[in-house]
Amino acid sequence: MTSPSSVVVVGASAAGLSVAETLRREGFDGRVTLIGEEDCPPYDRPPLSKQILSGAWPEERVWLRDDVRISGLDLDLRLGVAAVTVDPAERIVMLADGSRVAYDEMVIATGVRARRLPGTEGLAGVHTLRTLSDARALREALAAKPRLVVVGAGFLGTEAAAVAREAGAEVTLVSDIEAPLSDVLGPEVGELLIRMHAEHGVKIITGVMVREVLTSGGRAAGVRLADGRVVEADAVLVSIGSIPNVEWLAGSGIEIGNGVLCDEYCQAGPGVWAAGDVASWIHPTLAERLRIEHRTNAGEQGMAVARNILSRGNPAPFAPVPYIWSDQYDRKIQIYGLPRGCDRFAVTEGSLAERRLIALYGQNDLVRAAVGINMVRPVRAARALVATPTPWDSVDLTRQGVTA
Repeated sequence: MTSPSSVVVVGASAAGLSVAETLRREGFDGRVTLIGEEDCPPYDRPPLSKQILSGAWPEERVWLRDDVRISGLDLDLRLGVAAVTVDPAERIVMLADGSRVAYDEMVIATGVRARRLPGTEGLAGVHTLRTLSDARALREALAAKPRLVVVGAGFLGTEAAAVAREAGAEVTLVSDIEAPLSDVLGPEVGELLIRMHAEHGVKIITGVMVREVLTSGGRAAGVRLADGRVVEADAVLVSIGSIPNVEWLAGSGIEIGNGVLCDEYCQAGPGVWAAGDVASWIHPTLAERLRIEHRTNAGEQGMAVARNILSRGNPAPFAPVPYIWSDQYDRKIQIYGLPRGCDRFAVTEGSLAERRLIALYGQNDLVRAAVGINMVRPVRAARALVATPTPWDSVDLTRQGVTA
């Protein structure tokens, strides 16, 4: 099987850049076209809800590579233009500016966009937080120390709530789940996070959905909850999940659903691959389909796809240990594996009361995830229990006696 002479990467964020860099690092000297809808260089997204939102970092710190390193990749770089359709049979991508890019292999790395509340598109005072421009707009709003309602208590919502509170905003966190991140980390850690945010002055309303955003004078003035309560606000941050950017693939024959549907090698069809937040692939160890919206996965999956493209027909399955971190106030939360949906929980070091701990999560009699709060080195050691499927009963869970 011959190596390709041209690769087009649609999506110029962490996953797309990782593909391009790995191709070059592995010795590929053909044409690499990197297409990005945003008109700025590839940048890192996790700091948007942390250091960029708080103003602790200048924006330049989120650039993934400087101009010299980007130039050194010898890319056909197309920024500020979106891909609008693709013909996999002819292997051509059509762009919004009317240009056409031929390829031997294509990598789809178009990521996701923020999900919005119905009727709020373009409404002044309603924010999402996915792009650098989003972070700029919300940071400017926080400068006025507003009454801010954060809709959604996932990672992004809770991180933004912490930053906003420390910036002097009056923050109300509203979620239909019972506690922040409880759908991922369970009720025990969820209660820990409720107490932590409440101690910092965040008002928390859980177990109820937002019915609508209220307006006054053409801008957001608060939210009405499903139970009829009204929470007044000067600004609203909507953090209720995301939508994979796959619409441009409709009618192409590339299988899409909750993302681009791939096999265990991250391949979606002849000459078509996917990486990053948009990729839905079959994890060979877990034997289930995953789509992971986290920074580490984007970089690792981009590297794996590039190597598989160059493998001359001998691709390797992509089987990472999923990893995510979250910074909230003075707590660093680190997660290896997939705690969502687990039915066993045990604190093995530290304690919930200290807010410094290692917790294991189990499912089907196996350790499924390890979570650390302000325990960076110990949680790295616990990662081994997740990387190699470890029987739950073989782990010493008696040190703290907090089990479920």
